[in-house]
Amino acid sequence: MSTVEQDFLSEDLHPIDIVETLAESHDWDFDRVGDDQIAMAIEGSWRTYSLTLAWSGHDETLRMICAFDLDPETERLPALYEAMGRANDKCWAGAFTLWLEQKLMVFRYGLILSGGASASAEQIIEMVRNAVTTSERFFPAFQLVLWSGETPEKAMQVAMTEAYGRA
Repeated sequence: MSTVEQDFLSEDLHPIDIVETLAESHDWDFDRVGDDQIAMAIEGSWRTYSLTLAWSGHDETLRMICAFDLDPETERLPALYEAMGRANDKCWAGAFTLWLEQKLMVFRYGLILSGGASASAEQIIEMVRNAVTTSERFFPAFQLVLWSGETPEKAMQVAMTEAYGRA
């Protein structure tokens, strides 16, 4: 068990405190926006992803948003929405949405911690890993739809499926 994991066992921490500790230990660029929110930048193969995690005590949910720039031409929006639907069909945890006014593609996920449950370091690391790898997986397909005029069906063929097992 790592020192970071032992620290989490020693006391009941706020979920954003856990995220901040993980960000420090992984050398992720981050900014603690407030008591209940943290913003991070994580470098992927295709681009740098902006992640925000926010705690809502009202509904006991740790929300994560992973965003990247996307400025689609209006005439390509129907194809992009179809591609997003196809991508979302392949996602078990989280979903893509387009924030058109902000020109951002967003991958969202919420971890419900009702009844006094707390998030583990492993859960938070998996949330972040899943957001970045899922965004990396579908980014090329979204680009093909927007800038190469590919059909969503054909573009989704470049989105690699997750591998299971070990080689």
